[in-house]
Parts: sequence; C-alpha cells; structure tokens
Amino acid sequence: METKPVNFKNLSREESYGYDRKTLDYIRNAAAHGLYEIRGMGAKRKLPNFDDLVFLGASMSRYPLEGYREKCITKTLLGTRFAKKPIELDIPITIAGMSFGALSANVKESLGLAATALGTSTTTGDGGMTQEERRSSKTLIYQCLPSRYGFNPDDLRKADAIEVVIGQGAKPGGGGMLLGQKVNPRVAKMRTLPEGVDQRSACRHPDWTGPDDLAIKIQELREITDWEKPIYVKVGATRTFNDVKLAVHSGADVVVVDGMQGGTAATQTCFIEHVGIPTLAAVRQAVNALEDLDMKGKVQLIVSGGIRTGADVAKALAMGADAVAIGQGVLVALGCNGETYFQNGAHHDAIADYNALGTAPGYCHHCHTGKCPVGITTQDAILEQRLSPEVGAKHLKNYIKTLNMELTTIARACGKQNVHHLEPEDLVALTIEAAAMAGVPLAGTNWIPGKGF
Repeated sequence: METKPVNFKNLSREESYGYDRKTLDYIRNAAAHGLYEIRGMGAKRKLPNFDDLVFLGASMSRYPLEGYREKCITKTLLGTRFAKKPIELDIPITIAGMSFGALSANVKESLGLAATALGTSTTTGDGGMTQEERRSSKTLIYQCLPSRYGFNPDDLRKADAIEVVIGQGAKPGGGGMLLGQKVNPRVAKMRTLPEGVDQRSACRHPDWTGPDDLAIKIQELREITDWEKPIYVKVGATRTFNDVKLAVHSGADVVVVDGMQGGTAATQTCFIEHVGIPTLAAVRQAVNALEDLDMKGKVQLIVSGGIRTGADVAKALAMGADAVAIGQGVLVALGCNGETYFQNGAHHDAIADYNALGTAPGYCHHCHTGKCPVGITTQDAILEQRLSPEVGAKHLKNYIKTLNMELTTIARACGKQNVHHLEPEDLVALTIEAAAMAGVPLAGTNWIPGKGF
C-alpha cells in the first residue's frame, strides 16, 4: 500500500489547537507584565445554551391558541412564602442588579423608567441606592452584597424586596471590582471610599460563614422591614442543587440562580471563562432542588445569565423558572457595543472612541475602564451625557416588550393560556449535551442522557 507523503509545507503553517494564537498572546502578556487580565461583560467561549432547545408546538395532540383573539397571561408573583407584600409584576422579565458605579446615574434612571412602564422590577446592584433610581422605579429590589458598600437601613425600608447576593454567575466565589477610574466623588461618598482608588470587595459576607448564619441574617432583614419585603437569595451557578436547598432552608422567599453566561462590570477573565456552570444546567438543578424539598411553587425561582430573547425566556419558564433577570441584553438595548450614540436630538459616531480603546463595536468588553464610547458603563461627566434617561428608557422598553410578545407567541403556539403553564414536556434538545443538562429528550427520541433508553 502506497503511503501518501507528508506535506511539510502545509504542516509548517498549521496552528496548534492547544497553543493557538489566543493562547500564545495570553502567555506572552502574562510573561511581559506578570498580571492577569480584567475585563467586563460575560464569557466569550461557546457554551451549551437555550439555543440548543426547541419547542414542540401544538398540532393534533395539542390545540394552539389564536394569538389575536385569545389572551395569554403573564402576571408574575414573587415572594409569596413569608412576605406580607409579595412582588406582583405584569411580566416575568426583570432587570438584573447592576450597580451605580458600574453604570452611570443616567443609565440607572433609564432602567427604572423602563421597568415602571413595563410593570416589572429593577435592582440596585452594589454600592447603594441612588435617588434617581428609587424615584424612577415603581418596583425596586435592594441588594445586600458582601461589600456592604452604601448599605443603608433607611434605603432598605424604601425598597420593595431585598436580594441577598452570595455570588454571581460571572465570578462565583469572587468579590466585586470597581476600578479607580470609575470611583468619582459621588461613588466614593456613597461607598465610603477614597476617590480614584480601585475597589475590590470581599468574596463572602462578613457576618456569616454558612447557611445557619444566613438564616439569622434573613431573620434580621425581615424584622427591620416588618416582614413586609420578600427576601431573595442570589447564587452563582456552581453546586446549584445544594446551594438552592441551603437558600430555601435559610428562609428565602425567592432564589435567583445566575449561570456562567452572566456578565459583570469587571473581574478576572479566568473567572468569566473558567468558573461556574452554564445556565442551561443550572436551571434543571435548581428546579430539582425545589422539587426535592416539595417547595416548587412555594419558593419562586428567577434565572439569569445569558437570557437574550423571548425564546430564551420561554425556555427558562418551561424548564421551571418563575421569572428571568436580564443584564447584558439590557445594556445592548441601551446602546452597548453600538456604533453611534444619541445626543442633542442627533446620532453621533462613536467609532473613534472604540478605536482609542483598541476595540470596535460588537467586540467591546471595556466596561471596567470607565471610557464607554456610548456613555453606559462610565462615571465620566462628559461621556455619561451620551445616554439620556428618556432615550435609554424608550429603547429598553421596546426591547423587553418584544421579548414579552415573543414569549406569549410561543406559549400560545404550545396551547398555553398562561406563560407559567409552559413545562419541560414542551421542549426537546438538539444536542446530547443539552439534553443531559436540561433533562429533556433528544429531539426525535424519548432518550434523556443519563436516564437510560
């Protein structure tokens, strides 16, 4: 048998899989500077996600609803377990916690205006509550993070619910970051920090070391708010099954699970790309934990991390979530990674500012620098004027309205009069990995990997 000769010319130009150009750049930068990379946004690697699932629309065995004549309910209740005043939302799509500091005051006001118009909630994030945010938000969730920056009992009472943040999807096990260029006088005052100095928060809460201590803290928060406010507990998706169980045992009304596709204003790239599990896997584990405790429907589940479209929302609800929270999609709707910004009634080109950062629209992850070309992730007095609260709110309202229309369209196509009636049997997976993670059959089969044939 004749052996085909090796083409050494082609081999000499072949890139190594383990040491491709990206890896070589990483090693060379580490060798040159002795520093790890810090950046914003979320994971850039390809991960199993909601695109790997599809719906089984109604046909003969199920009867679809007529979209123009038959209603599909989207009303959502959160915090029904213990709180005297549960949160009642018009839609199951909420705005995730993003801090003043990470975002400008104008952006925070935009979030509140849009959420109020849509009948949903927004969330403070780290660093405390701004007057603009409370004034513009009908329903505002107040976060309690390990840093306790800006934490104020009076603001706590002004909120409509409290979210105790144990971790987030982009950096589970890691603390928050706000680099010095974004610590302007107002941020410094709210957080009791020196101006212009990097802020790195603790990775765990200072007053507890486990779920028993968390139960005490939740009890304190209930007492200070006269048991009126629902208490959320947010975890970054890692050991989700056990973490959800512990959150429920600690007394949470709502559990928020944030998958590794979630974004951040700033953290180490090694966290973003290599710590945590995909949202798709985390949802199933969270639902299994609630069902194992017989708490499904008694404790609500909010899912976040890579929710982009109305189809994503529908799939999360079908898998067992009660609502979703969106962060990165919200920023993109406001203009993040756009080529232009809107100011003084006209569009202006932002390309030169992207070039100055060494990036381009669609690729930017420089939230940590404070030099956002479209004025979203900045504290610069000039840059932040590139987004007016009213214009931002209009765009965000349109985006979330579209998601909700897509959600109800899919629900009707599956024969559901209520989006919360979507269920796992409405879904199948397109890949073996997604089928195993989501716990739904591979399309065209009854096989769920790991559960036999």
